Amino acid sequence: MKFNQPLGGNEMPRFAGPVTMMRLPSATSAEGLDAAFVGVPMDIGASHRSGTRFGPRQIRAESAMLRPYNMATKVSPFDHMHVADMGDIAINTFNLEKSVGLIEAGISKIVNAGAVPMTLGGDHTLTLPALRAVAKHHGPVGLVHVDAHADINDHMFGEAIAHGTPFRRAFEEGLLDSERVIQIGLRGTGYADDDFDWPREQGFRVVTAEECWHKSLTPLMAEVRAQMGSGPVYLTYDIDSLDPAFAPGTGTLEIGGLTTIQALEIIRGLRGVNLVGADLVEVSPPYDMAGATALIGANLLYEMLCVLPKVVAAT
Repeated sequence: MKFNQPLGGNEMPRFAGPVTMMRLPSATSAEGLDAAFVGVPMDIGASHRSGTRFGPRQIRAESAMLRPYNMATKVSPFDHMHVADMGDIAINTFNLEKSVGLIEAGISKIVNAGAVPMTLGGDHTLTLPALRAVAKHHGPVGLVHVDAHADINDHMFGEAIAHGTPFRRAFEEGLLDSERVIQIGLRGTGYADDDFDWPREQGFRVVTAEECWHKSLTPLMAEVRAQMGSGPVYLTYDIDSLDPAFAPGTGTLEIGGLTTIQALEIIRGLRGVNLVGADLVEVSPPYDMAGATALIGANLLYEMLCVLPKVVAAT
């Protein structure tokens, strides 16, 4: 079987051609796909700087620099999986509640077709409906959450659903296997110890950014693999987990964050984990003048593709 391949830079200049993820073919259905990239162009759940509605488009544009073979891990995902870009979910840009329903329906179509959803954000609100779709199919999932913030607020401005609340709602709705949840990179100022203690009280493992300073995260990821076991796992990667020196193009910056090297260690460290879905969120192009944040996002999404179970089983 011949799988979809990205359009190469020697076939078409990288500044031209289709604006799909890695210039892959587009698709209108996930039927027959092993993994599907899908955009959620949304920032109406954001509490500070807007702009993540432009994230999926810019990530796709910067992904033109990516090549199909991973030189470090010796993996060529497009030799083992059928992958396409399904475009964007048409959210309701005036209504967050309706948008959440539309996102869940869109991700559900991918999951029900047997493909792994790889979501380009968009603000972090999108992870709640994505988890609803994935858990409906797989049951409660383990969660690897990489972020500067715990996103476990009870309410924001009186609203139960926003980009700072998804993991409290997901826990309350029974979407998570709380003994298989880890949050990595949390840091910054807060309102009280409860900001990080509440997830611990629910059984989550919390690894603050300070615990990650000046060290490789490869040993941590060995512990994460053991924690996750063989059950289904969802990966959500907020780009603000990275220090602003690396990723300034986002809405809620915090100093003292992870490095891009640590980001690669985290994702590559998930090789062998049963990933059933993933997202990369909070890229805000209006604050990303050089495109570096979106380029990092594109690379991390590609790395996620390289550790999906079907690729790992074939290599």
